[in-house]
Amino acid sequence: MSTTSLPVPDRSPRLREALLAAAFTADGLLDLLGAPAYAALARSETVPALRATRGDSPLDTLVRLFLLQHPVPYERARAALPLAECVEDGWVTHAGEEVRATVDVRPYSGPEGQDWYIVSDLGCAVGGAGGIGSREEGVVLGVGGASTTLAGITVRTPVASALDIGTGSGIQALHASQHATRVTATDLNPRALDFTRLTLALSGAAPAELHQGSLYEPVGAETYDLIVSNPPFVISPGARLTYRDGGMGGDDLCRTLVQQTGDRLNEGGYAHFLANWQHVEGEEWQSRLSSWVPYGCDAWIVQREVQDVTQYAELWLRDSGDHRSDPAEYAARYDAWLDEFEARKTKGVGFGWITLRKSAAAAAGNPSVVIEEWPHAVEQPLGPAVEAHFACQDYLREQDDAALLTGHFTLAAEVVQEQVGLPGAEDPEHVVLRQNRGMRRATKVDAVGAGFAGVCDGSLPAGRILDAIAQLMNEDPVLLRDRTPQAIRLLVEEGFLEPVPPAS
Repeated sequence: MSTTSLPVPDRSPRLREALLAAAFTADGLLDLLGAPAYAALARSETVPALRATRGDSPLDTLVRLFLLQHPVPYERARAALPLAECVEDGWVTHAGEEVRATVDVRPYSGPEGQDWYIVSDLGCAVGGAGGIGSREEGVVLGVGGASTTLAGITVRTPVASALDIGTGSGIQALHASQHATRVTATDLNPRALDFTRLTLALSGAAPAELHQGSLYEPVGAETYDLIVSNPPFVISPGARLTYRDGGMGGDDLCRTLVQQTGDRLNEGGYAHFLANWQHVEGEEWQSRLSSWVPYGCDAWIVQREVQDVTQYAELWLRDSGDHRSDPAEYAARYDAWLDEFEARKTKGVGFGWITLRKSAAAAAGNPSVVIEEWPHAVEQPLGPAVEAHFACQDYLREQDDAALLTGHFTLAAEVVQEQVGLPGAEDPEHVVLRQNRGMRRATKVDAVGAGFAGVCDGSLPAGRILDAIAQLMNEDPVLLRDRTPQAIRLLVEEGFLEPVPPAS
């Protein structure tokens, strides 16, 4: 798979026209297959889709050809595609009365409903409990959960320049092409750059600058407004598989990537990474990650999941299909993973998101570094919530307690209050504020906090609201003003309250 030649993108617009004419799009697939078969495809289960494509329409043909990688009759392929061009350009092969795809072409819906296509190696659309099952070093994967997660957390403000490190099949570069004037994509694997070129061309996007090499080496001293990377973050013994194994010891690749970013971001620029990190015996994982944050950058790091070393090794051995190999070989590989973890005193591996932002406040020695664990469901796309998080950090850095009490706030959209207590009790045991947007956080508040949040509509300063609450609750207003600012800070930091900009 990794040595086959790839299609050329020169006549991609003609192929794109044919795909669109046949409704070979994300919406078209859902209409044809139905929700259960469509969902099964995401799990790499193809039988329901095969049953749903037994017709002879162009869409049936294209789904079988490019998604399910089944041969289709020559005449059906000719009815669905500019077949002579596709054969000549290398998208399909023709032998006898059968036509076969040379690459996986997967419809993908952009954030504004754009009809895009992600091109990758055959059989390597990510998904399924058994992993992709490939041990080929140069394989290039298609779109999967990690890819869409990274795309969703990325801040999408218009920028002059964007860099996608470890571009793979090009999904992050494709997203960036919609809001960046210039897009650069790099990868250690030259085949990945070829696939990115195909993905962009077939999706009707502008071409990117493509460079081969590791991390920041291919781009020299260039700086960017946006940097994204879904790197080969797997912590493994050796670097057997380019698409996933970092090739450095432990979590050094992710650490190096993050630490080198400070010199590559322009002022106000964002960097978004997916990463794995070690949980080392005798060391707080938060301290470990705090040491990664480069000078001049604010950071928000969210740990989404932690696996013990046995779970982690089994996950990635299944990913490469080693669980289906000779039992003795599988046991030896498993043993090697555990030897590696034991030598590094690693007791678990965390997975999550790292977002950096270059800021003047951080450069002046007052960075905002938030490191937290949040394994619960969030609302994607999360990019607006990420941008709001850093805006709130800016606001809070500039406000002492006295200034905070002169500020005006509004309750964030779709925050609800829950009262928890025994049935029939006069008063609840506690009150919970819960978000239905963004991070979907929940936080326990006292009666003052609940009352304060409930009346925040931006019309009154915080201090005036507290004075009114003090009068209602027969409390000393001075004491209430003294003890409440920290609670207000927390509600702002976690997105329950939004500061109202002062009138100009």
